[in-house]
Amino acid sequence: MNFDDALGIHPQALQLRARRAEVIASNLANADTPGFKARDFDFHKVLAGEMQGPVRMQTTNAKHIQTDNGLIPPTQMLYRSPTQPSLDGNTVDTEQEHAAFASNSVEYQASLRFLNGKVSGLRSAIRGE
Repeated sequence: MNFDDALGIHPQALQLRARRAEVIASNLANADTPGFKARDFDFHKVLAGEMQGPVRMQTTNAKHIQTDNGLIPPTQMLYRSPTQPSLDGNTVDTEQEHAAFASNSVEYQASLRFLNGKVSGLRSAIRGE
């Protein structure tokens, strides 16, 4: 049995949830910044892409357009559609961001608990308990 197979999708999900928490926190931090556009990404779509192995461009020359780097490439980041746009062009809805952050936190904790259970089970199997 492969160690990655034993843990399933949860390590990738944990990384994506952590990155999503950063994105939402950035939105909240910029709630009063004129012209700031709230961002997010489709967690399920990105996770499905990670499971299939992401296809990314590769450059062969330093003068080529640089590829998307990082866990979530900028090309997969989406803009939120404001429910009530502000006069200064800011699209952060703090209530929506707080709800998204809370939901993401609960799902992060669920993945963390699942991984903890898997690691504990593997540890017990190795010890022969």
